[in-house]
Amino acid sequence: MSVPIAGKPAAFAGDDELLAACRRGDVRAYEQLYASHAGRLKSIALHMLGNRQDAEDAVQETFLKVFRGVNGFQGQSAIGTWMCRILINTCYDALRKPRPDGENVTVDLVSKAPSAPLRVALDSALKKVSPNYRMVFWLFEVEGYRHSEVAQILQVPEGTSKAWLFEAKRELRRLLTEGGQ
Repeated sequence: MSVPIAGKPAAFAGDDELLAACRRGDVRAYEQLYASHAGRLKSIALHMLGNRQDAEDAVQETFLKVFRGVNGFQGQSAIGTWMCRILINTCYDALRKPRPDGENVTVDLVSKAPSAPLRVALDSALKKVSPNYRMVFWLFEVEGYRHSEVAQILQVPEGTSKAWLFEAKRELRRLLTEGGQ
């Protein structure tokens, strides 16, 4: 096992060692898990929920679920893939809850594209794409997951992930070149 140096948390060599340390209740392992995955999970949650506070709440809820369920994790996928599936389910739960202020959730993707006009056009076009296509596009193109991981996260066959990405790109291309008509 790694030893902390100068007050910094120990780095665990791989997922197996990290998972074993989490199962033992090692706080440093959870800190490393959070440091390694929180940024990507926040990005996905923000994409799904459209609100920074809701996204942060969903990520915190996800890490609580990971903490509670780590002993039940079978290791049939990578830890990050498993956590992403938990996050997506947590976000779906949040979207089903009635909002006390009655506001509609809108996804703001404007900050991801390189120029302001392109960002606005991309945001508008992505809102018009099927939610399944949009999620595959986001996970694959923005977050950098492989199709095998996207398939595990969304619980669909890998071929479906590839087909949905193809359809998402085709629809986005049409919406962006034809002005969404």
